[in-house]
Amino acid sequence: MSANSATYSAFRGAIADFIHNPFHYRESESVRYFPDGLLILEQGQIKAVGDYPTLRSQYPHLHITDYSGKLILPGFIDLHLHCPQTEMIASYGEQLLEWLEKYVFPVEKKFQDPDYAQTLSNFFLDELLRNGTTTAVILTTIFPQSVDALFTAAKERQMRIIAGQMLMSRNAPDFLVNTPQTAYEQTQTLIQKWHHQDRLLYAVTPRFAPTSTPEELELAGSFSEYPDLYIHTHLSENIKEIAWIKELFPQASDYLNVYEEFGLVTERSIFAHGIHLSDSELQRLSERQSAIAFCPTSNLFLGSGLFNLNQTQIQSPPIPVGLATDVGAGTSFSLLKTMGDAYKVMQLQGQALSPFQAFYLSTLGAAKALHLEDKIGNFEPGKEADFIIINPAPTPLMKLRNQNQIPPENLSELVDQLFTLMILGDDRTIEATYILGNLWQSLEQP
Repeated sequence: MSANSATYSAFRGAIADFIHNPFHYRESESVRYFPDGLLILEQGQIKAVGDYPTLRSQYPHLHITDYSGKLILPGFIDLHLHCPQTEMIASYGEQLLEWLEKYVFPVEKKFQDPDYAQTLSNFFLDELLRNGTTTAVILTTIFPQSVDALFTAAKERQMRIIAGQMLMSRNAPDFLVNTPQTAYEQTQTLIQKWHHQDRLLYAVTPRFAPTSTPEELELAGSFSEYPDLYIHTHLSENIKEIAWIKELFPQASDYLNVYEEFGLVTERSIFAHGIHLSDSELQRLSERQSAIAFCPTSNLFLGSGLFNLNQTQIQSPPIPVGLATDVGAGTSFSLLKTMGDAYKVMQLQGQALSPFQAFYLSTLGAAKALHLEDKIGNFEPGKEADFIIINPAPTPLMKLRNQNQIPPENLSELVDQLFTLMILGDDRTIEATYILGNLWQSLEQP
């Protein structure tokens, strides 16, 4: 092995990942943890992970980057957020439909300018990486140049992202409306240009049912000719929105049925929010194995409601779920802060969310929801080497709180430290982000 050691890179620290779902397995069986671990990479992929003394003896001539005292985790996966809403994050005083009209639509218009779209896309992806997010499912605008800008920026950073052109053909300002046929033709071109380019994947993206005509939704469903495309949209976020659906689609039995009628409910569908779902809708999502993006920060910010995570997990089979920041209704790019809000949402319903469950939803759980668990989500050999370095004591308060467990010696100490990270942590907690084994460094000036 030492003969090939020049092709390897290695990282030492406390290493944790998930091998099973802690919602359905004992947590002790779900978490893999090495208090003094070694992560070995070869050409951007995981070669081995394990106990430092054991692996060090097998690879005696490795050059090791030492992060002792720090925690090495798989890169975070954000299941739903909006690149164009970056500029208007933290905009005051409205609920969903009014908020879209007042704040969101005007800034989306600016993405018609390719230079502006490129500048904001670069900022947006750097903000994700600064917060430890290495994979994301992202909405753009109706303008093809906004899709080109985002994918170009992601390709430069070697990121794995899923994105697509926003489909909107009604109930929006004239400057944000396409004809269904125009949107269909532009989407076809973008799929050919970007889907499976390096690590990039395409999602057919109706904004939500009210802003698409039946013709446009039918055309969106016709992309099923590409079996590995994603479908990404919103579902049951707001009570007024659901009432509007009944007016616009009176023939539909419920909100989900609108998407079902056009072939948009599949195992590769990602529905953001899903707060106000009936028992029937939950069961049908379970049968189709469509994913839900749990967006606690934005659900609280817009007063949309409390997502019942437990209801998704008692279905047979369980509905795939991942955490999502939903910037700009979400108030932070940090999935750590999002985990903290998810915990509070569960508490408000008299339910629990353990730290292991929260981190699972941001790593392997999200990867499974995207059918990417063969590529990302944990440190199994052969997977892509996206990972982050967590500093458990970046602030005086966190240093005080975690002083007796750096590094955690066992799972009991680990779960306590993870809880402090999701309640007190933010971008300062992310010491380093690695993409395909390469340290990310922003090219943009602060």
